[in-house]
Amino acid sequence: MASSDKPEVSDREIKDKEHKEDDKEEGKGGFIDKVKDFIQDIGEKIEEAIGFGKPTADVTGIHIPSINLEKADIVVDVLIKNPNPVPIPLVDIDYLIESDGRKLVSGLIPDAGTIHAHGEETVNIPVTLIYDDIKNTYDDIQPGSIIPYRIKVDLIVDVPVFGRLTLPLEKTGEIPIPYKPDVDLDKIQFERFSFEETVAVLHLKLENKNDFDLGLNALEYEVWLSDVSIGGAELSKSAKIEKTGISYIDVPITFRPKDFGSALWDMIRGKGTGYTIKGNINVDTPFGAMKLPISKEGGTTRLKKNKEDGDDDEDDERIARPLLMLCKLKTLILYVQE
Repeated sequence: MASSDKPEVSDREIKDKEHKEDDKEEGKGGFIDKVKDFIQDIGEKIEEAIGFGKPTADVTGIHIPSINLEKADIVVDVLIKNPNPVPIPLVDIDYLIESDGRKLVSGLIPDAGTIHAHGEETVNIPVTLIYDDIKNTYDDIQPGSIIPYRIKVDLIVDVPVFGRLTLPLEKTGEIPIPYKPDVDLDKIQFERFSFEETVAVLHLKLENKNDFDLGLNALEYEVWLSDVSIGGAELSKSAKIEKTGISYIDVPITFRPKDFGSALWDMIRGKGTGYTIKGNINVDTPFGAMKLPISKEGGTTRLKKNKEDGDDDEDDERIARPLLMLCKLKTLILYVQE
């Protein structure tokens, strides 16, 4: 067959073929899009009909139920609302506490419970800050200071239709790194004496080394003179100790001088004797109530003869002389008995 006898395919035929194929693809794509739109429309109608929606959450409060020199227990209250007709599980709670961008503590609470249908619940997230861990990690965080914090919480819930969702929350505030007050026995003032029982008032000096005020409510204490306990008590006492300030507190004490021998004699004669104080103070702070220890070991006290004390010196001298005579008499009696 001659070349001129071969069938010729015109440009029109090719274009018609391409046009038919395009129409076929467009028809196919349009059908798929219509199916997708139909499914989405049905889903939205089902969602409207049965009332599914995304839950909401908010931090409603932060509490410090317990704080001392070692740690602070913090509780974060998170209110979660579930608008859905079925309960939704709270899969995980992921939390982080940081200060100035530095992590203080983090953790994960799995299987945190279920939020009832059409209900709301407050979920409590307990967090503990260990001060030694913080101070060992960050040298610039000093005891007695107040540091800013940011709490970040991610609530992971599983909601029908929507699937697994993450609800991020944040809250900022301040928290203290408490420091125990310094205590000193400034003076002993005698009120009533006998060799069997003597009543005195201890003048204690408390120095607050914290950057926040302490409202003193109660004091528990025990005192030793020359390693011999002269007793202690629990005293309800109201006083305000200003931040980085000093306050003086009078506490009563009753003891038997005959138990001390030369130690009390030395104190009365002005030579001084060693003392130890140990106890706790209950205080109110801007961050809640605290129970802080107080202690002083290796201190020395004596009957002071300061002119500015006025009549107190005369009272101390009036009591000191008989006590000194009693101590000498007791020593003489023991010597004779031996």
